[in-house]
Amino acid sequence: MKQLAKISGSLLLLVFLLAAIFPFLVMLSVSLQDMNQIYTPGLSLIPRPPRPEVYRIALSHGNWLRYLANSFYVAGMATAISLIINAMTGYAFARIRFPLRRLLFVLILAGMMIPAQVTLVPLFILIRHFPLAGGNNLLGQGGTGLVDTYTGLILPYIAGSFGVFMCRQFYVLFPKELDEAAKIDGCSRFRAFWLIYLPLSKPVLGALAVLKFTGAWNEYTWPLVMTNTGADRITTVQLAL
Repeated sequence: MKQLAKISGSLLLLVFLLAAIFPFLVMLSVSLQDMNQIYTPGLSLIPRPPRPEVYRIALSHGNWLRYLANSFYVAGMATAISLIINAMTGYAFARIRFPLRRLLFVLILAGMMIPAQVTLVPLFILIRHFPLAGGNNLLGQGGTGLVDTYTGLILPYIAGSFGVFMCRQFYVLFPKELDEAAKIDGCSRFRAFWLIYLPLSKPVLGALAVLKFTGAWNEYTWPLVMTNTGADRITTVQLAL
């Protein structure tokens, strides 16, 4: 009976796996077909004949390897930095008592209700007038700031209300005895976070990393506003141009 249940569970997982892979197979198949095959009624997963030269033609129109590298760099750096900042901020709100802690956390949660389009122009002005960058003086005047730079693309992604909320809700579940034991062993707050809480944070940080990376990779509006030349453009922007 147990063996039958195990086989049934494996078959069910296989069905879900095939359902998840099927759209990617269709995408790959369509990319190797000509226009006549694409508009033919019905679904054909096997191109007749396959046309791999379409990839060569596509890659010849633009520096796509550079755009892909830009996308990986921006998404990867934004994910790595945001995980550290969100984890430390969430730990502070969950485990450290300080004045106005609840009010500040409510303000962070309120940031989740503000659409990104509302903050687009103010954020661009801040990046454009960033002091001592891109020819700007100490007052942020005279140059272009961080416009058309990797730093300007990455900065808006390194912190976010959702990431702080997610980490805070994870750390608040730990018993207070864990902090007391760390204090008895002579750990400072930072050492307790780094040696105890951070190694236990793999589940929440793994989930947050997936969300952050896919969000930064799929972003279109902010990279479109920030990049003036093709050197720093990412894949999503170049595909639309």
